[in-house]
Formats: sequence, structure tokens, C-alpha cells
Amino acid sequence: MAGIGPRHERGLITAKQIWGRHLGPTLVIGVLALFLLLPVAKGQTVTDLGPPPPPPTPKPTPKPKPLTDEDFDVIRVTSNLVMVPVAVVDSTGQPVRGLTVGDFRLEEEGRSQEIAQIGDPEEVPLDIALLIDVSGSTNNRFDFEKEAAARFLQRVLKPADRASIFIIDRTPIIAQTGATAAAATSGLMSVQPASDKGPTAFFDTVVEAAQYLLEKGAPRHRRVILVISDGVDNFSERIKKLIGTTREEQDSVAPDVKSRVYNRALAEVQREVQRADAVFYSINPAGNTMHLNVMTKRGQEGMEQVALSTGGTAFVPEKEEDLALVFDRIASELRAQYLLQYYSNSQTAGTQFRRIAVAVPTRPQARVRARQGYYPKQSKVETQKAKDEKRTP
Repeated sequence: MAGIGPRHERGLITAKQIWGRHLGPTLVIGVLALFLLLPVAKGQTVTDLGPPPPPPTPKPTPKPKPLTDEDFDVIRVTSNLVMVPVAVVDSTGQPVRGLTVGDFRLEEEGRSQEIAQIGDPEEVPLDIALLIDVSGSTNNRFDFEKEAAARFLQRVLKPADRASIFIIDRTPIIAQTGATAAAATSGLMSVQPASDKGPTAFFDTVVEAAQYLLEKGAPRHRRVILVISDGVDNFSERIKKLIGTTREEQDSVAPDVKSRVYNRALAEVQREVQRADAVFYSINPAGNTMHLNVMTKRGQEGMEQVALSTGGTAFVPEKEEDLALVFDRIASELRAQYLLQYYSNSQTAGTQFRRIAVAVPTRPQARVRARQGYYPKQSKVETQKAKDEKRTP
């Protein structure tokens, strides 16, 4: 019995050795053969494989395209702040000072408006368009007119204010824009009267000045158009198109037709001045001679109409000495205006003309001058839409 154990141990060891010596190498050789045969099965050798290919480069992610108005409907809220320059004068034409918000009543299209504040005219800059007529009908006192206008500019313009000079002639002439008091005065004094009694494009020049103030004028500035002219027009584009370009052609047109043409042209002028939020003043150097014929009478009446609708005044100085007094009065008025500011509560959409009424119940004897209404401003989207609609046949 003692000899059995060692023999069994020796037999067990011999079996392990046989497994390690014979089966182990055989298994390893089989695995290697299988690995080597795989590429050959695909028609390749081991040397054909080469290094493993690099991972694919990821495609760049494109940056998102900025959104534009065309990608979605944009709703813009435009400010409905309305500024109304108001002149309050007594029976002698002198400014009434010291009024407060509680003294005024303001309505828009019959609806009462809450006045947010009264701006100080000393703190709100001026943009003035000065229009001077160089036609033969006004050149008798031309030098005196220039000197009086130059003194006016020197008195009324402050460092932040600007003035532009327009010449009323056969066509509108822009002599100077956005000038300081010194530069505007120098430019005005260099203007010379026309050498002959040629035609006058009064309406076109006023429209040109109004559009300049609307497009180039600084925002939140008070805008003023001051005209030195008799208001006679016989050469604006609308006039020439409808009743002719020569004196003979225009004289041959029936008076009622001619009156309708002038009224339409005047309505356009008034509309453009109102769109520019400008106050219109006129000084007629012709004096009492404006009553000599139909054209000069119509010219003065037209200037009075535009002035009334915008809160200004049309002056007719009788004597040359009165011209300086008129300029002084306008300067005093501009420096004493009440700038009523309110946020419109109107329920009316669009850009139709909205009527304004201003009163001072606490001073029933005072005279109040303010613009009769305004045109709401269009947003960029509304402006582009209006242009597109015009292009559509």
C-alpha cells in the first residue's frame, strides 16, 4: 500500500506535463495560422495592411445664419411721444410766461391727452431753414432784408442750433446746410438778387426745405421754416405741368382752373411742412403792394394758411423799419415757446393726419398758436411696405 501513492502522483504529474508539452503549443500554432490566413482570404498579405487608417475628420458645423426681417414677422413698437411747440401771447403780441402743465388743455382727435411735461426751449436746440426770395419782385429792399435776417440769426441761434439757407429762384437752391450762426450769417450775406424778374418756384423750395428738415434734421430738435418772400409761384413743377411754363400759356388758362391748381399745390406744401414737424413763419417784404394783383394776394393768403396750420405767423411789415421789429418778435417767440410733450393715447392705427387742439383755460384773453395736427412716424417696416405697395401695379 505504501507504494501506491507515489506512483499515482507521478502519473498525475506526467499527464500535466503531456498537456503542456503537446496540446499547448498545438493550440498556439493553430491560432497563429488562423490569424495569418485571414488576410489571404481577403486577397491581401499581411504586409498589404499597413498602419491602421486615421479616424474620419468630422465635418465642420456651419454657423447659424443671422435672422432677418424676412425670416419672421417683426413687430416694432415706435415711440408715440408727440412734441407740440406752443406760443401763448397777450393782446400786444408779447409772450405770456410762467405757465405750467395745469394751465393747458390738449386734445387729439377729440380725446383728452395727459401732458407729460413742458420742455424748456432754452434746452431744446433749433433747426432753422431760412428761405430768401431773390426774384425781381422782392429785390427793392434786398440788402436790408439780408441784414435784418443776419441779425436775427445772430440773436436766435445758440451753439447747439443750426441754420440752413435756401434760395427761392427758378429752381430751389440749397446755399448752405447745418451751419452755425457765424457761418450761416456769412453765407446769407453772400446771396445776391436775381438780375432779371424771372419766374419763381416758391412751392418747390418750401417742399425742398421741409424734406431736408425731415430727413437730415437732428431728432428732438425744434424745426422752423422762415420764409422771406411774397409767396408768388409761377414755375414750380406742378404749376408748369398743369398750366404751362410761359406767361402767355398761364394767362390763357381759365381763372377757376388756375385756382384749383394753386390750391392743390399749396395743400402739398402744407402737408410736407406738417410731416417735417416744422413751424412755418413768413415775412412778406412787398408790404401793402401785395393787394395790387391776384397773384400777390393769393401768395400771401397761401403763406398765412401754412403758418396757421403749423403754429406760426405770416407777417406783412408795412415799412422797411418794421422788418427788424418782425424778426425780433419771431426771435422772442421762439425763445419763449412752451414745448408740450405727451404720449398719444389715440386708438387710430396708421399714419393718417391726427388733429390737435391746444387751449389755455386759465388765460382766456391770451392767444394760443400751435400746430393743428401731426403725421405719426412710420417704422422701417411700415415705410418699406408703403414703398412696395407703390411699386405694385
